[in-house]
Amino acid sequence: MKDNKFNFCPDCGSRNVSTLMNGRKWLCNDCGFDLYNNVASAVGVILENAEGKILLETRAKEPRKGFLAFPGGFCDPDETAEEACARECFEEIGIHPADIKFLCSFPNTYEYKNVVYKTCDLFFSAKIPEGAQFNPQESEVQSYSFVSASTKEEIEKIPLAFDSARKTLLKRLEILEHGE
Repeated sequence: MKDNKFNFCPDCGSRNVSTLMNGRKWLCNDCGFDLYNNVASAVGVILENAEGKILLETRAKEPRKGFLAFPGGFCDPDETAEEACARECFEEIGIHPADIKFLCSFPNTYEYKNVVYKTCDLFFSAKIPEGAQFNPQESEVQSYSFVSASTKEEIEKIPLAFDSARKTLLKRLEILEHGE
């Protein structure tokens, strides 16, 4: 992982800033200000239609613009992961998912505007409410489609934006095959 660096202390403006812990901590050697870049919580929601295909969005912005992803995003302060799932689904595709259930989690690296964020991606499954009308948010979603992800070969061919999503689809397949 490349180090995230500060050129100046955000508190006193000094140039005497040390980058520590592989870019996860910064320390001003003049005023003692220290800042941590802790792991962020993010969510993704697997929505399956009646034909067994899953909904994937084509990302409209960086990072990984043009690649496919689940509806989801970062958790807001004072929000549960389940609340973040519901909010992100409504913001990105205009639906309120039903029966949100935790599936698994995986670490991820999210680079945005030359800053590397480490995330813990929490993945959930949910149902599409009957009669749902999709309304994609243009700033986040170029388009959406339903794709088949019922074999390892199908999953490997999907141009997913993040490796954590691929691992999740493989985990989901394992659960479906073994009835866990």
